[in-house]
Amino acid sequence: MDINVFYGILIPFLGTSAGAACVFFMKKNLNEQIQRALTGFAAGVMVAASIWSLLIPAIEQSSGLGKLSFVPAAVGFWIGVLFLLLLDHMIPHLHQNSNKAEGPKSKLQRTTMLVLAVTLHNIPEGMAVGVVYAGYLTGHAQITIMGAMALSIGIAIQNFPEGAIISMPLRSEGMGKTKAFAGGVLSGIVEPVGAVLTILAAGLIVPALPYLLSFAAGAMLYVVVEELIPEMSAGEHSNIGTLFFAVGFSLMMILDVALG
Repeated sequence: MDINVFYGILIPFLGTSAGAACVFFMKKNLNEQIQRALTGFAAGVMVAASIWSLLIPAIEQSSGLGKLSFVPAAVGFWIGVLFLLLLDHMIPHLHQNSNKAEGPKSKLQRTTMLVLAVTLHNIPEGMAVGVVYAGYLTGHAQITIMGAMALSIGIAIQNFPEGAIISMPLRSEGMGKTKAFAGGVLSGIVEPVGAVLTILAAGLIVPALPYLLSFAAGAMLYVVVEELIPEMSAGEHSNIGTLFFAVGFSLMMILDVALG
């Protein structure tokens, strides 16, 4: 495997691990407004990555279809959305149990669901990274190594708050710092695994790359609308989340266009 691809696959996982390491340096849970800002930033990064790193390359790779070049992107996008909808029915949301009594059992449920929720977020992100690098490895002109790196860096940036959002609550519920850090790290391990599996699969079915790219985009945008936007908009000062959404979106757009 190309060494740049190896590094690119690991970058998002390192972002999650760095965020989880906050548990060693911060005594309390993340401030609510800071958490809202980080969630908005993450949402902005994911939306921009879905457009510039996934949907636009998917449409460009289907340019031979002429005016129907949107078809693979639209089909893949909807498959991604429906796939996440199915996962949502299988794995309940964290916020569905957030108002229950905080007994030992409910604490365990909240801890488990928190890890599951972030892990669920990371599955499409790992696939997105894998698909883009698969496109680079198979020689598609629309995908450069720098463009793929831009996606990896963007996802790593938005993974940082996700790692902290897992490890800090685990710590506040009484778990040791090392175990809380491990919980955050483990939530991100699905990303490099998913990326490698996607690269292997995409290498066998190169014609399906436009569908795979847009599948990852649909899955990521589902997570943004279903999970991240409600979190960043809840309560007072929701404009903080909106402002940082714009910051994340513009930063990822700049990274992708400048490096791509």
